[in-house]
Amino acid sequence: MSKSLTVVDLFSGAGGLSLGFKNAGWEVVFSVDNQERFVETYGANIGNHIVQHEISENTKLPNATALIGGPPCQGFSSAGLRKNGDKRNSLVRIYANLIAEHRPHLFLFENVEGFLTAENGNYVFDLLEPLIEAGYHIHLRKVNAANYAVPQHRKRVIAIGGLGWTLSFPPPTHNAFGAPGASSSYINLPSTPTLAETIFDLPQATNSPTKNPTDHYTKPLKQDDIERIVLLKQGQTMRDLPERLWHTSYKKRANRRVMDGTPTEKRGGAPAGMRRLKEDEPSKAITSGARTEFIHPRENRFLTLRECARLQTFPDDFVFRGSLAERAIQIGNAVPPRLGEVFANSIRSDIEKNLDQDKDFRGRLVSFVPTVSNGTSPVLTSLISRIESRFDTPMGINLTTKLPFPV
Repeated sequence: MSKSLTVVDLFSGAGGLSLGFKNAGWEVVFSVDNQERFVETYGANIGNHIVQHEISENTKLPNATALIGGPPCQGFSSAGLRKNGDKRNSLVRIYANLIAEHRPHLFLFENVEGFLTAENGNYVFDLLEPLIEAGYHIHLRKVNAANYAVPQHRKRVIAIGGLGWTLSFPPPTHNAFGAPGASSSYINLPSTPTLAETIFDLPQATNSPTKNPTDHYTKPLKQDDIERIVLLKQGQTMRDLPERLWHTSYKKRANRRVMDGTPTEKRGGAPAGMRRLKEDEPSKAITSGARTEFIHPRENRFLTLRECARLQTFPDDFVFRGSLAERAIQIGNAVPPRLGEVFANSIRSDIEKNLDQDKDFRGRLVSFVPTVSNGTSPVLTSLISRIESRFDTPMGINLTTKLPFPV
């Protein structure tokens, strides 16, 4: 094959994954997203090769070395995606079918950790079945982005596969710390950058829109929020506040039952609601709600969108388009470019070493790492059993359910 490395990015969002591949020397030739503002952001920062389009199994794509991306996570709770149990209706199945049809040399899939247990794990089969049948050798693992120098504990599911050949799954480059169990793995590696190392060199945040860098401002606080923020020390959350200061929504969530089957003794209680971050650790995972939930370690204010973008490893000259809420969603939903770059460099290295030279088009699940914790929820336990049954020896599959890989 040609050593010219080209990429098609589906469900590209603001372009974090594309940017990571571009930074690693790949050429992104075509990208697709159905959100107008996301397409505007992508076009302004990465290139005019993006189109706004509803992705379906009829979507025509150009030839490329790699097809990358992942269906939006909100699709997992969308009522109309899987009518009458028809698995072909899911965006995950559409994504997999497009890969199987166009047969790129390799693919990369990224999604939230809930992908593994949504609809009792059925989405995992939506992804794997068409691709293994098409001849791809696949790794499917849950990772913590902090193990790849992303300054936040961001658990995500990544699948990579080569058509008739086996890619290397990139080993961690950094020792993540600041989350339960994280510091016990890869202690000989460099430490993940802390929040302070990532954002403290930014200029003072303002109360109105900024230009250099953009989005480095916060709105004036309401009196109730001021009272909450002043009381919270680094590492503390809303549960550490007097109950009279809890948000109404937080009170409701504090009393809800956990619905995903997690054993009672392992339930973590209510979400944080509001949290003052620790400066000497990686951040908690950046979401679209970070600008109203995450408090600066030293200053009595919420994080700015630019600080959130830095924690997502976007450069300061990356400009997000749309309303404040739309920009927050783009940042929170993005694949950290640094994470994408690690995988893009690893794949490039495999190709340069000619690991793709000898082809075996009997598809297989090379590794499956949904967790390395001691306990799993009933849903995840069931999924592991189904994976072992579906993709075991009858198809010549080498299945590994336990590898020394951190989550």
